[in-house]
Amino acid sequence: MADNATELSSTAKRKCLGPECDNDAGNLQCPSCLKIGIKDSFFCSQDCFKINWKQHATLHKTAQGKTQEGIIRKLMTPRVVSEPNPISGAYNPFPAYSYTGSVRPVYPLSARRAVPTSIRHPDWAETGTPKGEKRLNRAKIDILDAKGQDAMRKVCKLAREVLDITAAALEPGITTDYLDKVCHSACIERNSYPSPLNYNHFPKSLCTSPNEVVCHGIPDQRILLDGDILNLDISLYHDGHHADLNETYYIGDRAKADPDSVRVIETTRQCLEKAIELVKPGCPFRNFGKAIENHAKSRKCSVVTTWGGHGINTEFHPPPWIPHYAKNKAVGVCKPGMTFTIEPILTIGKPQEVCWPDNWTNTTVDGKRTAQFQYTLLVTETGVEVLTAANENSPGGPVPMPALSDGTATDNVASKT
Repeated sequence: MADNATELSSTAKRKCLGPECDNDAGNLQCPSCLKIGIKDSFFCSQDCFKINWKQHATLHKTAQGKTQEGIIRKLMTPRVVSEPNPISGAYNPFPAYSYTGSVRPVYPLSARRAVPTSIRHPDWAETGTPKGEKRLNRAKIDILDAKGQDAMRKVCKLAREVLDITAAALEPGITTDYLDKVCHSACIERNSYPSPLNYNHFPKSLCTSPNEVVCHGIPDQRILLDGDILNLDISLYHDGHHADLNETYYIGDRAKADPDSVRVIETTRQCLEKAIELVKPGCPFRNFGKAIENHAKSRKCSVVTTWGGHGINTEFHPPPWIPHYAKNKAVGVCKPGMTFTIEPILTIGKPQEVCWPDNWTNTTVDGKRTAQFQYTLLVTETGVEVLTAANENSPGGPVPMPALSDGTATDNVASKT
């Protein structure tokens, strides 16, 4: 699961939302965005805000669902639900919400899946509160000894197995709730607890984020369609350590034939690869964001800056926080024994987002598609070990990149990390 920029230390700076501005953002946030629920809408100064107001204001109309007739449906948590389908019992729990894209929640959610008491549980399993994380010193980054590194290798190997098993079940016609069942069963078979389950009260064992969903989509009764894209975010807890990884997949041949879907998925895959190439002792954490953003821009994609990579070991989201955008002020450098994730999220549209009334599902503000890739990494004495790397039998993998509309040559095929 991605870590939120608003929860990290004050040393990590936001980037000004002005399209041509490279300054860090201050504390000035658009008041209209605050009212309608758009996140991370910060500017460096009042002057910059005024200069870019006309372009920025278009986000408000999109987020509020302004129709061609000029009718504005206000973004608010509804108090009513749609009538259940008389045959399937399925329903939309938020029918009055102004969705930005085509994806809708399909309830009811299945019951919370049980984890045997014989399996070690994290501290939030019963209460929903990650107490250990809340007590962490955000300035202290753990250095794992040989035993800890071996424990991380083991849990990450198991996490890769679970992701591959879940991804192998992907096909048009299944529900994301079915994928939750597959993931949960695979975790239990490996004597592991699915880390997302009840983490801050998240109701499921993995996150499933289709199409315009940026991250933290809740598995439900929605049926996957030929042409969808889907991110599977897998995390598990084994022998006192966590692993975290995710990949975005094409659902059916129609998705692979869609140039925009291919562009955002393969560019995101390449952005992760380019960041991983930099990981070695002494490399500043801030350098990864520059490599990611530069490549994203070259492919006409935008980086969603709200979410970042994070440390991972005996806690799920310890320091450091890893920004994925350029000109960030992240403090710290890589040292042997550190374990953390890099997990860029890119979109082909505007990089702002809104949150559904379920308080988890984040979608792009304009309904455009988005993709994410995440691996857990170990800094070694000479470079990096990708603990959750794909293998030759892993489902998914790169497809040929489309040419840009201006005819610019592209990298033909992304490589498999």
